[in-house]
Amino acid sequence: MKLMLIAVWHYRHFILTSIRNDLRTRFARSKLGATWAILQPLTQGAIYALVLGQILGSRLPDTNNKYAYVVYLLGGLLGWTLFAELITRCLTIFVDNASLLKKMVFPRICLPLIVSGSCLLNNLFLLAATLFIFMLVGNYPTWMWLWLPVLIAITLLFGLALGLILGVLNVFVRDVAQVTNVVMQLWFWLTPIVYAISILPGHFAPVLRLNPMYAICSSYQQVLLWGHLPHLKTLGAIVVLSLVLLTVGMLLFRRASPDMVDVL
Repeated sequence: MKLMLIAVWHYRHFILTSIRNDLRTRFARSKLGATWAILQPLTQGAIYALVLGQILGSRLPDTNNKYAYVVYLLGGLLGWTLFAELITRCLTIFVDNASLLKKMVFPRICLPLIVSGSCLLNNLFLLAATLFIFMLVGNYPTWMWLWLPVLIAITLLFGLALGLILGVLNVFVRDVAQVTNVVMQLWFWLTPIVYAISILPGHFAPVLRLNPMYAICSSYQQVLLWGHLPHLKTLGAIVVLSLVLLTVGMLLFRRASPDMVDVL
């Protein structure tokens, strides 16, 4: 573990340069460039807001703001979008870079870090656009918005930890990617983002609260819409869970790393 961290530090300039090149490559020859990373989740949010806003907007608790559902929805999507992008890209990171792994000598652990940096930048662009929309509809900044960097860091840690494990497993069992894509769709709807947990029957709510992404996305909504503290105790448990998963992922990666190139 210590040797991995030392290697990452020595290759820090390679990581930063690769993050920049990754963004350039993804939006090469595109007129709007990185704007597409913002437009897709905002468009998804707009569709949900138009379709479900009239149905669910009036059922949000503790607010009379006519734009409350839009803020609630976009707040939850901020957390989910970062997590989902991390999982999706880490899932195939080693497979997609097979030729690079075979041709260049560098610490392979750099690849998940490059993806994490790229996803983080995309999410920061989305955050800026989302907060601008909030202010347009009269939802102005409060001191609680200072919790956003903490929430982003926790989401990044949890997504990277789980994504690293799935990425390593997908090298050896390609069905992992297919199963994960299905699970992610189901996971989205089991996370109260487009609906409030208060509208569910009583016996469903306690089960959904066991979902780590409920605490994360709900914390975004708490901070941005109601100006309340995030779910600190649950977030603390998620940090511990993420560190455990990250340790497992690093150990799994270290053990599987010598065989990766041969399998790829």
